[in-house]
Amino acid sequence: MTGTGDVNLKIKEIEMSHLEERFFNFVKKLGRFNKRSMFGGVGLFNEDAMFSLVTDGRLYVRGGGEVDARFEELGCERFKHVKKTTIATVNYFDVTELFEKKPASLLSIVQEAMENSRLEREFKKSKENRRLRDLPNMQLTLERMVKKAGVPDVDSFLEIGAVDVFKKVNHTYGGDVDVKLLWKFAGAESGVHWTLLQEPAKQALLQQV
Repeated sequence: MTGTGDVNLKIKEIEMSHLEERFFNFVKKLGRFNKRSMFGGVGLFNEDAMFSLVTDGRLYVRGGGEVDARFEELGCERFKHVKKTTIATVNYFDVTELFEKKPASLLSIVQEAMENSRLEREFKKSKENRRLRDLPNMQLTLERMVKKAGVPDVDSFLEIGAVDVFKKVNHTYGGDVDVKLLWKFAGAESGVHWTLLQEPAKQALLQQV
């Protein structure tokens, strides 16, 4: 029985290896990329911006902007990163079946994901020279609210993330904060106006609050 189990494990490892290799060759069509260890798997980076993840025999591509809605329409699920005591859902979508069955439809999505990740990295690199009120959707009033909640600057805001910033503000102001602030913080984090957030993205944010 053990021998059969070992053989099955070997076969699975070979299949996973072939899948990864085919995906890497697929992504090469869009330009050069680097590989680094991430989340127990391999992260794919273009110009130091991560746009894809390969782990446990599954392929994931980064969401963001209008790409989220396309992933939702195609039935792709978000990557769940299992930590010691919690499960964190991050904005990477499982494209394994899509890659196997409809690779042509995936190519433009991966290209857009690469571009989005580069733009966000550039945005985050420029954060050192920005005030909270300089971020999209933020003004002096919101800057004061966020600082009162214990988030002193842009660097901290982006590191903590929109959901947890909202939680802090909501707690500080007695749990009676307009949910629009969550959209505004999410837009500020992504570098877009909050009205551009798609409904699936809003629902995903709400589920984390």
